Amino acid sequence: MFLKIGIVLVGLLSVTPIMLFVERRGSALLQNRLGPNRFGPQGLLQSVLDVLKFIFKEDRAPGHVNKFYFSLAPLVVVVPALMTFAVIPFAGNDFIIANLDVGILYCFSIASLGVYGIIMAGWASNNKYSLLGSLRSSAQMISYELTLGLSIVGLIMIFQSVKLGDMVSAQGETLFSIGGIDVPKWGIFLQPVGFILFLVSSFAETNRLPFDLPEGEAELIAGYHLEYGSMRFALFMLAEFVSMTVASALLSTLFFGGWQYLPGFSWIAHLFSDGNIAVTYLVSTLLHGISFVIKIASFMWFFVWVRWTLPRFRFDQLMNFGWKVLLPLALLNVFVTGLLIYLGVL
Repeated sequence: MFLKIGIVLVGLLSVTPIMLFVERRGSALLQNRLGPNRFGPQGLLQSVLDVLKFIFKEDRAPGHVNKFYFSLAPLVVVVPALMTFAVIPFAGNDFIIANLDVGILYCFSIASLGVYGIIMAGWASNNKYSLLGSLRSSAQMISYELTLGLSIVGLIMIFQSVKLGDMVSAQGETLFSIGGIDVPKWGIFLQPVGFILFLVSSFAETNRLPFDLPEGEAELIAGYHLEYGSMRFALFMLAEFVSMTVASALLSTLFFGGWQYLPGFSWIAHLFSDGNIAVTYLVSTLLHGISFVIKIASFMWFFVWVRWTLPRFRFDQLMNFGWKVLLPLALLNVFVTGLLIYLGVL
């Protein structure tokens, strides 16, 4: 148990410096710039300097803030983000911190607590821009959580379980074969509309472009974390990247087979099946973990790609899109899925 917790914590805490580098070099690539390239090979160690700067920078709260809630808010944001990963199997169903029977419900319930930290940060900052950013965030997250929850109802109806391990195992089966190629029973083939709804709602839940209205640099300067600096600000940044990682992990788990092998990995595993059970299990577990990490990394890059490609919505457009487009579509998807199950198609 402690080994699993250590692996997950080290992985999640390492996400921030890695993604800082990816964000900078990725944006430079998309905008035909160089990006940071001075410290370390290709600027790889620049993120290390940023982490050291956050650690050693003087941490002072402005005089006009409510100091207790101002200091508490970053923890209220980052702790639920870290806790959410506890029920996600990352290298086989044996490698999971808490194998709960209500895994997906736990994810959504814990993840929804992060909005309290954002509201707390905006109110305690005693700044009109911070307060407006926190109010935007609460309205945005509450609105899109409805679509986020409804987007996976179809998968729950098909797999007959809310346990993430069972859902991943079910996706290891073959859906159909084309020209001798087996198409896995991944959630994206069973619920393509649910995948799109979950993906769009994940952007809104993580406050990423084009749904980063709570930060809105153009009109709110930095939004709810305007008054923060040093490690307090670093915790908000950590929470954002961890939330992106959890969203990517859930997308991989629910719609892309989770830790199930990527194409070609089963052939590699077969090469090491020499009869030694320990070696076979070790290689299999390692390949499962690598497959899962590649899927997560692909979605993390997609987050970066979208950020530096699409413009920000207006707030009225964001709310109308959530309530008038995504929510009716999610309800229709549940209805159609139930109809197809009743007719025996799914």
